[in-house]
Amino acid sequence: MNDNVKNNILCGIFAALIAVGAFIKIPIPICPFTLQFLFTNLAGLLLGKKVGSRAVGIYIILGLIGLPIFSEGGGIGYFIHPTFGYILGFYAGTYAAGHIVHKNNNFSFKNILYASFCNLAIVYVFGMIYYYAIGNYFINSPIGLYTLILYCFILAVPGDILLCLISTCVAKKVIPVINNSIQSTEENSKFISKNI
Repeated sequence: MNDNVKNNILCGIFAALIAVGAFIKIPIPICPFTLQFLFTNLAGLLLGKKVGSRAVGIYIILGLIGLPIFSEGGGIGYFIHPTFGYILGFYAGTYAAGHIVHKNNNFSFKNILYASFCNLAIVYVFGMIYYYAIGNYFINSPIGLYTLILYCFILAVPGDILLCLISTCVAKKVIPVINNSIQSTEENSKFISKNI
């Protein structure tokens, strides 16, 4: 199986996991807490910046064309949904996490955790700015800074920090398995090509 086929399969799997994560909700007023971040972060950590962000991109495109896979539905109108900024942040954050971890192949716990926290910071920056702008300037549903920070950061971030720790532990265990699998596949390909 060539790399493109493997990458497409992994993109599909992670796009599906992100969609499932949207429906695992912990109710918090204003910004619902879901497990989407867990799967977007794992996509970047495990698959790298290009393949991981492609998986998130597929998820976003499927949601925007009408599949109800975002936490509160789907469709092109989701652009003006206040929480759409978090979804855009998932894409940028996944790319950043994959870049940090795979740039120098530094798969230490510390570096993976650092990448996870960078991802989280990017998601919150995109999400909160977008929420504030859409709510106050586009859909006439004003939100104050205090309310925004309380519900979209203070109440949500402890759970996301836990998800950073979980995804870091998972990635620390799984990355060596993936690397060994890739290495053995390359060795098998070389052996086969020499003996044909």
